[in-house]
Amino acid sequence: MISVICAIIRNDDNKVLVVQRGERTDHPFKWEFPGGKLVPGESGEDCIVREITEELAINIVICGKLNPVIHDYGHKQIELIPFICDTLDELPVLSEHIDFRWSSPEDLDKVDFCEADVFVAKEYIDTVNKLTAEKEEIIENEQDLAQDIELQNMINSMMSTKEVEWVATSAIENSVIFHKLLDYSYSSDPKLAFRSSWTLSKVCDRFPELIYPHLTRIIEGLKGINNESAQRSFLRILSLTDFKQINPKLHGILADHCFQALNSGFSAIAIKAYSMEILYRLAVIYPELANELSASVNMLQGEGSAGIKARGRIILKKLAEITSDPESSQL
Repeated sequence: MISVICAIIRNDDNKVLVVQRGERTDHPFKWEFPGGKLVPGESGEDCIVREITEELAINIVICGKLNPVIHDYGHKQIELIPFICDTLDELPVLSEHIDFRWSSPEDLDKVDFCEADVFVAKEYIDTVNKLTAEKEEIIENEQDLAQDIELQNMINSMMSTKEVEWVATSAIENSVIFHKLLDYSYSSDPKLAFRSSWTLSKVCDRFPELIYPHLTRIIEGLKGINNESAQRSFLRILSLTDFKQINPKLHGILADHCFQALNSGFSAIAIKAYSMEILYRLAVIYPELANELSASVNMLQGEGSAGIKARGRIILKKLAEITSDPESSQL
């Protein structure tokens, strides 16, 4: 039996990436979730990150896992192991497939999938629907929230953007839930920290003023956040924040952190992208940062991700309006 890992990759609109096989494959012109064979001694997590980087040149964050599917194609039997992932990148670079598209979860059952992928799609649809239905009620008062294991379990089990939006709405209406989400974002439990900070970012999309009293805590604490996913969410929040609400004394701390993230060879693509946007907004306030930012962005042209290159071009174009640096036209 061949072990194959696949990725259900979601974008910020909760659409799922599907890719089409070529004519000269064992399933010509069929669609599938991207992935590949598990190498002996390799973990499923390492495999899917490697395969997605090689096949699509995009950056992913692993968020969950579905049950394996065992399927006999006649000429081979496979065990297909699906991981649920998120990405910031919208334009994959196809190296093994001939086409791609982003599909809404409810439309996945209309995709002409390879046979094993049909079962993966069905379980993903069923899981999303089941979890959404189970969250018809939320703990409403502070007394219950003091015993918050139910809330943590709820957050850890979220599978769809719809669920996140629903919890975010509850946080807007109940300040106790909002503060719990903020506290959970610093949890040592990586899943809880990621999903809490992700939900918090959805709250701030709708009511950014709710985060204003906490900006000092967030900025001063960025350096100590080891959870890459939580770091991503906080940087996203800051990239969309009205900078008039940020104490000018914190601008230097924020700039230093974002330059370190941008210039690091280990930072995730999403973290680099949000760092670029924050630094651009700081460069509008402090034009002397523009040349340094231009140089840092230009260095990213060797990155494999099409998404980071596209965002870099946007930043350089905007920088060209506030600096005469000729390097701003590169990339």
